[in-house]
Amino acid sequence: MTAPVEMTAKFGLSLSTRAVLFDWGSMDDLFAMADQAEGSGLFDSVWVGDNLLSKPRVEAIVTLSALAACTERVKLGTICLASFPLRDPVLLALQWASLDVVSKGRTILAVCSGAPGRFGPQFAHELEVMGVASRERIGRVVEGIAVLRQLWSKGAATHAGKYYSFADVDLQPKPMQESIPIILAVNPPVATADAETVERVLRRVATHADGWQTDGTPVDTFRERFATIRRYAEELGRDTSSFDSSLHLMVNINEDADTAFAEATQFLGSYYGAGTISRERAETWTACGSPQAVIDKIAAYIEAGCTTPVLRFVAPNPREQLQRCIEEVLPAFRH
Repeated sequence: MTAPVEMTAKFGLSLSTRAVLFDWGSMDDLFAMADQAEGSGLFDSVWVGDNLLSKPRVEAIVTLSALAACTERVKLGTICLASFPLRDPVLLALQWASLDVVSKGRTILAVCSGAPGRFGPQFAHELEVMGVASRERIGRVVEGIAVLRQLWSKGAATHAGKYYSFADVDLQPKPMQESIPIILAVNPPVATADAETVERVLRRVATHADGWQTDGTPVDTFRERFATIRRYAEELGRDTSSFDSSLHLMVNINEDADTAFAEATQFLGSYYGAGTISRERAETWTACGSPQAVIDKIAAYIEAGCTTPVLRFVAPNPREQLQRCIEEVLPAFRH
């Protein structure tokens, strides 16, 4: 067995509000898991995913508000707010500031540009319904981040941008936190993204965000990309000492590795659509098998620079999986 690793990383629990729609858990299960994770003292944060129409689920901010009421310590975040370019940033600023007040300053906002229309008719339809052109998504994300920071600062804000304009808005209440962390989720495909695209995407994180979120990224690529983001940020004069890197990892603990992988891929097929996730991507995205196999995969990412492994249990018995993780996996990351 691998020797215990110093817990340099802070672990997150990802709750699937979409799995409720295909009967792999209920909202009560999710709330119980949040309580279970907090009570263990081994989890620092709880996260929920987000989409509006393309991948239906219980809405993220509503869910996080309920989680704020049933927890006291864990931070609360999105993994990630894919609808960010579709939401009005003034309304979102008020909603998120209110969530920060309700949770007593425990929020982390991770955002992304969502899927382009070419990825499938469900994404094209969502963009059409919300009145956003696919080509506008990234620009709306960058400008939206700036708008939130303006509205959350002291005093009134005025903004005149390409997508959003307003004058003399003194948003109340302000967040409880002096500065809410805004993390940018990006994941250029390793096999198809050209070097120029990868550089542009990583520079966007280094310029506009307080951290990086990703999933399905091989360990060596994770190490290289996070080091590159930090280097770009330092070139801009930014302090990267508290810069966060969160990895969304699918977990199924089972001594029978084949059963663990089969259950994980069944979940991914139900979640994203049958046949949409290749075996290679599923193997990268999941930590499956014995507790030691899960420990080894998590440890590899921590060694590569991951500061926040966020674990989602992809099994029909997620509460039992969480308890096994608490008892058999996470103790390996403590002295």
